[in-house]
Amino acid sequence: MHPAIFAMAMATGIVSIAAHLVGLQSVARAFFGLNLVVCPTIWVLTLVRLARHRDRVVADLLHHGRSVGFFTAVAATCVLGTQCLLVGGAVRAAVALWVAGIVLYAVLTYAIFTLLTVKREKPALAEGINGGWLVAVVAAQSVASLGALLAPRFAENGQYALFFSLAMWLGGGMLYIWIIGLIFYRYTFFPMAPADLAPPYWVNMGAAAISALAGATLVSAEAYSPVLRQVLPFVRGLTVLWWATATWWLPMLVILALWRHGYRKFPLRYDALYWGAVFPLGMYTAATARLSKALDAPYLMAIPRVFVYVALSAWALTMFGLLIRLVSLTRGGRSRAPAQ
Repeated sequence: MHPAIFAMAMATGIVSIAAHLVGLQSVARAFFGLNLVVCPTIWVLTLVRLARHRDRVVADLLHHGRSVGFFTAVAATCVLGTQCLLVGGAVRAAVALWVAGIVLYAVLTYAIFTLLTVKREKPALAEGINGGWLVAVVAAQSVASLGALLAPRFAENGQYALFFSLAMWLGGGMLYIWIIGLIFYRYTFFPMAPADLAPPYWVNMGAAAISALAGATLVSAEAYSPVLRQVLPFVRGLTVLWWATATWWLPMLVILALWRHGYRKFPLRYDALYWGAVFPLGMYTAATARLSKALDAPYLMAIPRVFVYVALSAWALTMFGLLIRLVSLTRGGRSRAPAQ
């Protein structure tokens, strides 16, 4: 089981949130109910894996390409918290999940990056870096976004939550700048085989999109924070920068996907990492909807009203691939079973 398996819960959650923001409430509630099953199930499977295959979990933590996948647990937790707040109206559950997300983020950030720093043998840049590294950014921004949403519920203490969320947002943004420079360098100065362009590279766009979402959420909460009001023009401008960055990446990733599967004929079959490609599509939808309100730019809503169906289609196709995969594994297991 790949450490990034929580991307399935991330994708399910953000599609629900995107549907909620464009007015598809029945869809939002259906995906919320589904994620209440998906996310705990993945947690149970993860704990079972930790108990039964601890050596493999440790190996994943020390692996440059796989260790960053653990950050999906943070993002999935905070996305579920956002669903609880926006779709379910469960404030206490959202607060509990926000606190859990903060703790998970702190533990994983300093554990993973410390281990990768002090290990003796390290891969070359071309083998060690991939788009999955940006899930660390997604984790930080998911904490910031949920905190900004919850702040108005904290009355006079909301300003503290907003200051913390602002710091998380800025820190996550700086992490994006550090990592995306390495990824772009790997793109343009090292050979890229079709197998190298795995689905996590879609997080190039998703990390920028969630940065835009968190920024837009902070802008909408400025009335509750004197500090935020002082830096509001800066926050607005940087939020537009993140949205523009996500928009720039979108056509580039589509072109590279066509090159990978169309021109180079790389097989298109189910992989758990494809959930990491669904999430950015849902996130771009949600971020644009939030930005439209934060900037008082209603014309931007034309994008999420169409893009939400792109995200829903991507989710459905990936789920279909998962079901086909499970059926195939079940049949394969039965065919190998000895006759009774």
